[in-house]
Amino acid sequence: MQIKLFIREFDSRGSMKKFIEKLHFITHDIAQYTHIEQAQLACEAGAKWIQYRCLSKTDDELLTDINQIAAICDDWGSTLIVTNHTHLKGQADIQGFHIEDLDADFIALRNQIGEEFTLGGSATTIEGLMRLAVEGADYAGFGPYSTTTTKPNSFPLIGIKGYTDAANALKTANIDLPILAVGGITLPDVTTLLQTGIYGIAVSSAIAQSEDLYEAYQDFYNEID
Repeated sequence: MQIKLFIREFDSRGSMKKFIEKLHFITHDIAQYTHIEQAQLACEAGAKWIQYRCLSKTDDELLTDINQIAAICDDWGSTLIVTNHTHLKGQADIQGFHIEDLDADFIALRNQIGEEFTLGGSATTIEGLMRLAVEGADYAGFGPYSTTTTKPNSFPLIGIKGYTDAANALKTANIDLPILAVGGITLPDVTTLLQTGIYGIAVSSAIAQSEDLYEAYQDFYNEID
């Protein structure tokens, strides 16, 4: 069993600064693998950040999944983030939450879950990124980069220029918020995306729905590393 290492640093607001992995793997509902199988294979391939994204199950079903995935993450020294479902805090070994609601009150959410949990949010505009930073999010998933079927939406695609503009805007404003590109990212996109100045990427379908999940995860990991 690997031991998770937590380094205590503090941001400009005096809040604990969390370590954020550069490659986030997001599970989702697919025919090929269960969420548990996705997490297991990704961790075996070296994943250190698993985001469990399931919006189709009851609380009891969610906890069944989460408890098994938490055990897998514990075995492999991986961080487990749960999409939404903050009401499950304390019922499983969860390290944090990712909130997809673009209008969510992150100040209230932080008060709800406490400082020790990692809290990430979704944004589709630079203004949204700024708000997440001001309200205390630890990182932001910024997208969609390209067309995606994992999380269908009608928001404009960000594109390479959008990520460059976002990274520059936050740097100019002296805001230290890790930005992760998300939405329709494939392996050939990785290098160009990271050259924009963003922090990392979040991937789901390109890994989970590949012919070999284990190999696909390692391909992305090697491209980032």
